[in-house]
Amino acid sequence: MKLLLHTCCAPCSVYCIDNLRKEGIEPTIYWYNPNIHPYTEYKARRDTLKEYTEMIEIKAIFEEEYGLKEFCKSVIGNLETRCEDYCYKVRLEQTAKHAKEHRYDTISTTLLISPYQKHEILKKQGEEIAKKYGLNFLYKDFRIGFREGQTKARELGLYMQKYCGCVFSEEDRYYDRILKDKEKYCNINQ
Repeated sequence: MKLLLHTCCAPCSVYCIDNLRKEGIEPTIYWYNPNIHPYTEYKARRDTLKEYTEMIEIKAIFEEEYGLKEFCKSVIGNLETRCEDYCYKVRLEQTAKHAKEHRYDTISTTLLISPYQKHEILKKQGEEIAKKYGLNFLYKDFRIGFREGQTKARELGLYMQKYCGCVFSEEDRYYDRILKDKEKYCNINQ
């Protein structure tokens, strides 16, 4: 198996890479994440992944495309389904294109480690996109190792992001605080 592993960030890759290596699979890491914003966040995640892949001596490919404008144009129609309508598809599609062009036979993604992602949708889209390019999609439910991977990432001193990646997911992160502030400050003005 020649696996191209789409990778969203270093912390999410830790357990995935360790698990695959234990199974005798040496993936190539593939960074393509035009959905991560703002640029400071994109850069922090990319640079941390570069450092980590060098540290563990694994082949990594970094495809630079900070895509705020394209992201906004693509998701503005329906923010509630942005993950499945844009974020998953655009990254899996580009991973498959690169895999096909460079003679990989299998793709997968570290998004499969997150308990916050929609696994059934990721699996379905991954299989469909892989099939379109004549590839295999390796579905592994890495969620069992989520905490273990996060703990190891912290021990290694890797940058630990606080939200999925897009500006709307960061807003979701603060949703309760936003409501409390709104209530607090609206009551002050009355």
